[in-house]
Amino acid sequence: MKKLVAALFTVALGAANASAADLAPQSYTKAPVMVAPVYNWTGFYVGLNAGGAWNESNVTTSTVFSPTGYFAASSVPAIGTVGNQNINRSGFTGGATAGYNWQVGGAVLGVETDFNYFGIRGSSTGTALYPCCAPSTFTVNSSESTDWLWTLRGRAGFLATPALLLYGTGGLAVADVKASYLFTDTFGPARESAAISTTRYGWTAGAGGEYALMNGWSIKAEYLYVDLGRASTTSTNLVTPAAFPSSVFTHTVNLRSNIGRVGINYKFGGPVVAKY
Repeated sequence: MKKLVAALFTVALGAANASAADLAPQSYTKAPVMVAPVYNWTGFYVGLNAGGAWNESNVTTSTVFSPTGYFAASSVPAIGTVGNQNINRSGFTGGATAGYNWQVGGAVLGVETDFNYFGIRGSSTGTALYPCCAPSTFTVNSSESTDWLWTLRGRAGFLATPALLLYGTGGLAVADVKASYLFTDTFGPARESAAISTTRYGWTAGAGGEYALMNGWSIKAEYLYVDLGRASTTSTNLVTPAAFPSSVFTHTVNLRSNIGRVGINYKFGGPVVAKY
């Protein structure tokens, strides 16, 4: 009996040793860690934008005193006061964008251009008594409009995250500016008119943010301030119905605009996948 137990114990011990040998440490290869694609901002892009524009136009009408002219000396400053008018109007703006970015580490530099519809129109009217000749009155009517806006701007910003670009922008702004003026009174009665139609060159500056999506797409929101400076014209066509060419009128328009807009861009070339 003792011999049988000893034999069984020997067999069990051999089996245990064999199992332990099977469980000996083995060498494993660690699986590589995958890294998500990183957006690279370098490249050419095109896009669309749309938003609102709030125009501030200062339009003026003034004249001069002449001994051979139509107006009394006291009428000249009165006309200048009434003729100094502001036209504040808002409307839609939208168009196409194109540009190129260079990414240098966490900074992004670029150049961008856009051409937008800019159809904003407004008018103003003022009436007053002649200081010399009440109850006779005079009236100054002014109107202003624009149809399009083109900008060429530099952009410079930094990456708040690999996908979020915060930037400042500024450069050239060009737009068509149109204005018309009409002076009338109840004394003569008198009438004078003039118009301005010109392409104005000015400047623009602003700031924005752009967020990169997948496959080269990005969305943005930005603000631009536009100042197109002052345009002017003169006229000598005052009639009562007699002509008074010595009563020279000067008319001006100064256009500024605040623009808020959103857009979507597509960058050619797509993202760059980081190594692992």
